[in-house]
Amino acid sequence: MSRADATKARILQAATDEFAKYGIAGARVDRIAKTAAANKNLIYVYFCSKDQLFEAVLDAHVTHGLNSVPFTPDDLPEYAGRLFDYCRENPEVIRLATWHRLERGDRDPAVAAPARDAKLDALAATQKKDGIGSEFSPTTLLTLVLSMALAWNPSNITSLPASSSEAESADDRRRAIVEAVRRLL
Repeated sequence: MSRADATKARILQAATDEFAKYGIAGARVDRIAKTAAANKNLIYVYFCSKDQLFEAVLDAHVTHGLNSVPFTPDDLPEYAGRLFDYCRENPEVIRLATWHRLERGDRDPAVAAPARDAKLDALAATQKKDGIGSEFSPTTLLTLVLSMALAWNPSNITSLPASSSEAESADDRRRAIVEAVRRLL
């Protein structure tokens, strides 16, 4: 790895931590540069602006990360379980996606649309072929599956902490998600 690539990687990691903690508006380029042990000007050389740096972070962690979870339209319950696992292991993904929704409203990350459209097309084909979840449109079905898979993420205010009498493990929650999606279909 060249020095430039190493510096760029340090900047992306520092920016990931900064944006996950403070959001787009609260993130500071000075802190990112200091954490990355990089000259602040290099951030602008590599990424042009704080906004484009956020897009690079979002693409690297949210879009590519979530796309690394294999989408299986013929086995949506297990897909939901794998998505739950991925987000549990990578909490910054949910935080970054949440900041994007909070600060950018309904604007879809441009890089997310092709992957989402491919999932919807694959789901529509599976519904047509097997009748799985055919009571719902592909968009509604995918939204419901994603909502269930991400129900226990830390930024979900409707996610209740387990009381002392019902201490659920991550495995218990995963099983519940998989079963809920199975029943949905």
